[in-house]
Amino acid sequence: MQCPKDKGESLSSIILSGNLAAHQCPVCEGTWVSADDYESWQASLSDRSIEPVPADLDLGYEPSPLDAKGGLCPDCGGYLARARIGLKHPFYVERCVKCGGVWCDRGEWPVLEHLGLHVAVEQLFTSDWQLRSREREYLDRERRATVEKLGDDLAQRVFDLADQLAKHPNGDFGVAYLMRRFEQ
Repeated sequence: MQCPKDKGESLSSIILSGNLAAHQCPVCEGTWVSADDYESWQASLSDRSIEPVPADLDLGYEPSPLDAKGGLCPDCGGYLARARIGLKHPFYVERCVKCGGVWCDRGEWPVLEHLGLHVAVEQLFTSDWQLRSREREYLDRERRATVEKLGDDLAQRVFDLADQLAKHPNGDFGVAYLMRRFEQ
């Protein structure tokens, strides 16, 4: 089995956490998990739910230089589709469109584990998860911009008021009042 990123290099068998069988390139340190091995491992898990992560989360991970390089599946030769993981330093996990195997460039699998995303990699490729991830990124940027414009203290008061109005049965009245107040 050949490395999809470092052509000509053979993948070696390894075991990832939880006894997940995988293969790794000795040169680029990328990791291949076949669909059969992943599904068997997944069947042993009790919880496979995942949530988008904060876009400004900094885990100190720097994406591999090979992250931008496309590849073909080492099992069946199919195209490896990409799913964006939106962190402070975003990266892409890849999955074969034919057989469902998963490729992670150097260091990506441990990041997925840390975030709890490793238990349902297939969900990362759904439009629903990608949409929720983009929405989370937008909200994070909006929140940072609010803090930048208003300062920490006032921004926190605005966030708290927004939470209170959202929970109040007549919160929309409070929002309308504030909007009218600033239209003058």
